[in-house]
Amino acid sequence: MSATATASVLLKLARPKQWVKNILVVAAPLAGGVLLNPQVMIATLVAFVAFSCAASSIYMINDVLDVEADRAHPKKRFRPVAAGLVAPRTATITGLCLAAASIAIPLIMKPILRPEYGGFKLAAIIVGYLFLQANYVIWLKHQPVLDIATVAGGFLLRAIAGGTAAGVPISKSFLIVVSFGALFMVVGKRLAELVSHEQGEVATRRILAKYTASYLRMLLAVSISVTLIGYTMWAFEIDAGGHGFVPFAAISVIPFALAILRYARDVDTAGGEAPEDAVFADPTLLVLGLLWVAMFVGHVVQP
Repeated sequence: MSATATASVLLKLARPKQWVKNILVVAAPLAGGVLLNPQVMIATLVAFVAFSCAASSIYMINDVLDVEADRAHPKKRFRPVAAGLVAPRTATITGLCLAAASIAIPLIMKPILRPEYGGFKLAAIIVGYLFLQANYVIWLKHQPVLDIATVAGGFLLRAIAGGTAAGVPISKSFLIVVSFGALFMVVGKRLAELVSHEQGEVATRRILAKYTASYLRMLLAVSISVTLIGYTMWAFEIDAGGHGFVPFAAISVIPFALAILRYARDVDTAGGEAPEDAVFADPTLLVLGLLWVAMFVGHVVQP
C-alpha cells in the first residue's frame, strides 16, 4: 500500500466526521462574548485540535478491541481494522501517538493559552477525558446508565476545556445546560437506535438489550426539562449584565426550546441515530438551529 493510500485509510480510521462534536469547545468563549478576540480564537482552536486528536485515539483503540464484533456487523465490517486495511498493531500505535499528541499540544502551546496555567489545565482535562473514554471502550459501554453518563461526560469536558483554554469563567447554569443537554443528546441517540431495532434494523449496540423504550423516554423527558430550565436561567443571567440594547440571549430561549422539542420528536421516530446527520435531515430543525446561532451571534457582536 502506498504512503498516500495508508494516510487515507488512517484518516478514515480517525473518523474526522466526528470532529464536529469538538465544536463544543467554542461554547464558553462564544457565550462570554470573547470568541472574536484573536488570542481567544487561537486558544479555542488549540483546544479543538487537541480534543480531535484525543477523540480519534479513542476511536482507533475501540476499533481494535471490537474488531471481531465489527466483522460480524453489516455496516461496521467496512471499518479499516475490521476490513483488514489496517493492522490492529498499527491502529493501536497510531492511537497511542494521537493520545500523546493531544496532551502535548496544550503544553507546547501554553504561552498563547489563557490564563497563565491554561496549558496545564487543558492538558489535565484531556487526560481526564482519555481516562474516562478508555474506561468506556473497555467496560463502561456495557453498563446501562453508566454508558450514557460517560458519553455525556465527554461532551461536558469539551465545553470546560474551551472555557479553560480561553480563560473564560464558567457559570453553574452553563454547566447544567451542557451536562443535561449532552445527556439529552446521548439518550436521544440510544432511543433512536432502539426504535430502529424494534422496527427490524440490526442492533448497533449490545447495550440496547438492557434498555426499554419507556425507560429511555423517561430519561429523555427529565433531561429535556432540566436542559430547558437551565438554559433559560443561563440566558437571562448573561443578559442581566445589560450587554447591548436587544436581549438576544433571552430571546434565544424560543428557538432553543423549539429545536430541543423538534429533535425529541425526531429521535422518537428513529431519526436521531446520528445527531450530526439528523440536523441536516430535518429542514425545520436546521432552521431553528440557525436562528438560535444567529441570536447568540447577535448577543456577541452588538455594542
